[in-house]
Amino acid sequence: MSRRWFAGAAATAAAAALLLSAAPASATAAPRPSTVAKKLMGAWLRHDRAAAAQVAAPAAVATLFAYPYRAPDAFAGCSGSVCRFTHTSVRVPGGLNGVLMIVSGRKVVKVYESRHITRPSAVAAYFLDSWKRHDRYRALEVGRSGAVATLFRGRFDPHGVTYFFQGCNPEPHGYACAYSYEGGATVLHVRGSKSAGYEVRSVGFIAD
Repeated sequence: MSRRWFAGAAATAAAAALLLSAAPASATAAPRPSTVAKKLMGAWLRHDRAAAAQVAAPAAVATLFAYPYRAPDAFAGCSGSVCRFTHTSVRVPGGLNGVLMIVSGRKVVKVYESRHITRPSAVAAYFLDSWKRHDRYRALEVGRSGAVATLFRGRFDPHGVTYFFQGCNPEPHGYACAYSYEGGATVLHVRGSKSAGYEVRSVGFIAD
């Protein structure tokens, strides 16, 4: 046989080996975050917990399947590993306006969602606790974007001042829920109703 035949056969074998070695890598590549998020949303819409468990952590499945509102009707896309589904035809409390999913690899590891909280004091406590946890997405579950931005300009210091809840007092169009501390107070202005749910609309500060 000619040298040319041997050279061609060797090149073909080398190409085949390259394709075979590359195949496992592409087969195991993680799907896009949007693909994973849409699979979870689809499973929820079908009321299929088993399918949801294939693409999400147990806590994420439990959170999504407890969502108190109708399904969001728009996919707002993904920013990195953060994917959002939003409402365009119904008003819900907070700044998330629907469901937010955190994707890692092949699974949704965390779900945040608009919350239906029926007491002003409870929504104020949830909002402030989210700040203490340094968790903006959790705060957005019950607070408008502007309120979250205002409170999160400062960072909670667990070794700093102690916050004392002073109650929620009626004010025009809602309630003012105050937390005092040495040197001042944080006032959360809550709006909404028991039927629609309450949210933190804005945040103010009082200095002694």
